Amino acid sequence: MMPKLTGLTCATGTFLLALGGCTASPESPSTTAGGDDRYGDGGVSAFYTANTAISSIPGTLIQHEDMDLTKLPQGASRGVRVLYSSQNGVSKSGPIAVSGQVLFPKGKPPVGGWPVVAWEHGTTGVADVCAPSWRGYSSRDKAYLSRWLSEGFVVVATDYQGLGTPGPHPYLFYRPEGYSVLDGLRASLSGFPKEIKNWIVLVGQSQGSGAALGAAWLAPSYAAELNIRGVVATGLVTGFAVPPGARHVPIPEVYTDASKMDSAFAMLRVEGSDQSLQPETDSRTVLTSAGRQMSQIARHACLHNLFDKADQLKVQSNALFNEKLPAFEAGHDAAFTIPNAKISFPVFAGTGLADGEAGVNGQYNAVAAMCDAGTHVLWKRYPGMTHNGAVNVSLKDSIPFVKTLLAGHMPPQNCASIKPPGPVEPALPNVPWNN
Repeated sequence: MMPKLTGLTCATGTFLLALGGCTASPESPSTTAGGDDRYGDGGVSAFYTANTAISSIPGTLIQHEDMDLTKLPQGASRGVRVLYSSQNGVSKSGPIAVSGQVLFPKGKPPVGGWPVVAWEHGTTGVADVCAPSWRGYSSRDKAYLSRWLSEGFVVVATDYQGLGTPGPHPYLFYRPEGYSVLDGLRASLSGFPKEIKNWIVLVGQSQGSGAALGAAWLAPSYAAELNIRGVVATGLVTGFAVPPGARHVPIPEVYTDASKMDSAFAMLRVEGSDQSLQPETDSRTVLTSAGRQMSQIARHACLHNLFDKADQLKVQSNALFNEKLPAFEAGHDAAFTIPNAKISFPVFAGTGLADGEAGVNGQYNAVAAMCDAGTHVLWKRYPGMTHNGAVNVSLKDSIPFVKTLLAGHMPPQNCASIKPPGPVEPALPNVPWNN
């Protein structure tokens, strides 16, 4: 999930309230209009369609191209857009192509290459035009990535299955997101062996937190050759299967029930997550007329347009769907929930105590589940910080955590002292991005 951000004017002159990007990239003005409208396909350049047969070996680099340096985060010396093979994390339909990007820091690579931050992005939308390698970055994410680059890390960033590339985007599902992350790392390591070192930390916020933890959970069995050393997860949006009696606190249905949550996020869940589970059925069969108006935005633009459309229609999520929704949602919870909470690598978790977007109880539950399963967890809580505001504030703790790992030491953990956070706090004023 992501908070509401301000709009911007695209380089093409088109005004689009998306998360820091445009429907048409100023780098590649010609776009493809093909694909399935049900899946939000199209609107991106021909790069996002493989120009050769997709290898059955996951993590094979298919093609790459340089990005416009002036559009990249400060501290990047080069940006490369990549397309690589991966495994469909929803069905066994054969190999798929996934897009992403690699950002290189300034200076000469150290012997053996730069260590890697695998950045798992937060919610942008489910349409192809919302892929970060195409649309660009919010100011918050630019600042965040700049900091990691300045610390001497290469940033490897997947767009996730179905964003940029054909097919539905399985929003918030740990397996397709995890495969996309791990195969993007494989492709980057093989494509740039002199610049990139096989020393990796998985870093994600919001949707990206679930992708990072999903990748970490999958890695030992799916990509054991990757030298993953830790996880940084903030604004946690993830769930673990836990035994009865686990130390969990109740989560309000506004975070778990599509008919009760924020209407923009509910639409992404149905148009992305559920559509990927029911690829032969058009999601609009479960929508009301108001829902179909929201669907039109979800399939062609990004998150902020959904926020704006919901405000315009003054529509609540329970007015978006008809009686067919429960059947269309079949399988959702199983695809979202990581089978257990034992992560093989140390985890840094950061929570803004004013996070009304993801909530705070669910984040406590995720941390408690990992601790109970024996995961090494350091959980930092940030009073007055929102879902948005905690991202860059957490760097003061997450960077030392990662540097401790880089030095070959085990960072501290505080599982013994965690406790439920209580009600969501009011946001502190005058803090960048703390909206």
